[in-house]
Amino acid sequence: MTDLEQLETVKLSNAQIAWRAAQDIEDGAYVNLGIGFPEMVARFQPEGRQAIFHTENGVLDFGEAPPKGQEDWDCINAGKKAITLKPGTAFFHHADSFAMVRGGHLDVAILGAYEVAQNGDLANWSTGKGGVPAVGGAMDLVQSAKRVAVLTDHVTKKGEPKLVAQCSLPLTGVACVTRIYSSLAVIDVVDGQFVLREKVDGLSFDELQSLTGATLHTDGDVLPLTCPKDLK
Repeated sequence: MTDLEQLETVKLSNAQIAWRAAQDIEDGAYVNLGIGFPEMVARFQPEGRQAIFHTENGVLDFGEAPPKGQEDWDCINAGKKAITLKPGTAFFHHADSFAMVRGGHLDVAILGAYEVAQNGDLANWSTGKGGVPAVGGAMDLVQSAKRVAVLTDHVTKKGEPKLVAQCSLPLTGVACVTRIYSSLAVIDVVDGQFVLREKVDGLSFDELQSLTGATLHTDGDVLPLTCPKDLK
């Protein structure tokens, strides 16, 4: 199955990818969510677990987005999205925020990607037209967080692999990614290799391999990648 229209019938939505990533966040973990798509992870915390979310512009332990029309635009995250405050929410200078990052105090950083290499190299910014114009705080996050997870479509809009043997775009970080949650699979980076953990139903291993730009390895059973339907 390499036809893009057919692929649409089996791949996960962005919300489903975010839901799957949320299931692996430990209770009480300090988590930074990248701008855009990764911000969705905050919606899907498992019952009984509560992450403490951090943002580079200087807020810790903020709440969900406010209802439309009730935004306080003095309270925003690094992506300029409105946030709500929780009891105990803390504000601080962005230099202190980066001291938290660089000091290794974040348990998880979750980001998007243009490319991920099999050794864990990450490229999530581009010097090309229309790309993210600078590497920004992601460079600090991926080298400092205890665990770095990537959320991404498995292929580009043209059907080209985003999981590759070697990145062709400018790197955000070197050998930093630990787990990839794609629209087709959950893949760990282990000893410089992609190790397949889960894949969507309706796609064979060989078909998944044909959509991946580096060799997929296994070290046990590959589990089905299942998520609730109709997530938004």
